[in-house]
Amino acid sequence: MPTDAGVPAGGRDGGALRIAMVGTRGVPARYGGFETAVEEVGRRLARRGHDVVVYSRAHEADAGVREHLGMRRVVVPAVRRRSLETLSHTALSVGHLVAARRPDAAFVFNAANAPLLPVLRAARVPVATHVDGLEWQRAKWGPTGQRYYRRAEELAVRWSDALIADAPGIAAYYAEEFGVPTTLLTYGAPVLGDIGADRLPELGLEPDGYHLVVARFEPENHVDVLVAGYVASAARLPLVVVGSAPYADAYTARVRAAAGDDPRVRLVGGVWDAPLLDQLYAHARTYLHGHSVGGTNPSLLRAIGAGTATVAWDVSFNRDVLGDDGVHVADAGGVARAVEDAERSPVAAHARGGRCGNGPARTTGTTWPRGTRRSRGTCVRAACPARSAGRGACRPCSGRA
Repeated sequence: MPTDAGVPAGGRDGGALRIAMVGTRGVPARYGGFETAVEEVGRRLARRGHDVVVYSRAHEADAGVREHLGMRRVVVPAVRRRSLETLSHTALSVGHLVAARRPDAAFVFNAANAPLLPVLRAARVPVATHVDGLEWQRAKWGPTGQRYYRRAEELAVRWSDALIADAPGIAAYYAEEFGVPTTLLTYGAPVLGDIGADRLPELGLEPDGYHLVVARFEPENHVDVLVAGYVASAARLPLVVVGSAPYADAYTARVRAAAGDDPRVRLVGGVWDAPLLDQLYAHARTYLHGHSVGGTNPSLLRAIGAGTATVAWDVSFNRDVLGDDGVHVADAGGVARAVEDAERSPVAAHARGGRCGNGPARTTGTTWPRGTRRSRGTCVRAACPARSAGRGACRPCSGRA
């Protein structure tokens, strides 16, 4: 990936900071948008000379790994229950960082962790909260969970020193709902370039010979609708569905029911092999993206980086990323028409994908470094207002930068 040209290793100004990143599954990134942001921003901050510690959950593939791309990993446990996993892991992470060497600033990901912010404030740790998408709209949480998320948003606004959003739609929501500004951290699309196709035969596939869905199995990702729309179509190329989710047996059954006995639909489960996944994105005729509430999604960005024609659910988050270069749908009928059009006019589909991939603001080389600069600026402003105003370090920060 491109380096941050012109940035000295020790930081642009004011010395290095100690930065903690809390509230995600951690690094290496292999799950979702928050983890992608932690890895991409965290490693660039570390490259600039900052001391970055990422609180992570255990994964068998990472046993014994204490450092990743210049970031220090601290692994703490979590209660393996959907309603408690995130909050329990964050609580233990916060306890550790308060008891250990206090950081200059902490990034807390996910507004659901807001009840723990007073602990950090009591320890005089400045906090920037990276708010999630509209989690209270997710059906999986039920009425009690949805009320919790709504309340957590209010607490994040009240107790954070700064708020970060990953999509203009999320920033607008916080401005309209709470009257507060956010720092916009726009995610970058990894430019996949010339990707081989030698792994595709493992799944019985050929380049440009299938449609692709990659998604966590949750109702707001509309995997069942995408599958139902495809099944109702006259598409000839198969549909490859990559994905699963913990605690999602009922929704997985809905996806399987939508597929029925259609031999064109291939439910392959989760694919954690990054090179294989890159080839799947790069060589699909279309990528179908049903996400609707989570802000900017890394799977959408990966498809853009591959230059693949994208059919996306018609919401502001997806339009912010794709603009007019994507096909936007709102129901199964729209999905059916989109895949049929892509098979009827492959040249037009490829051209549309190329326009997505060539957007100058949608490449890793311009967006992640910009997001890193904004993240560092947020840390400086939160940790030391005097330094951010160019007056040197204030008394609490002196000797710690």
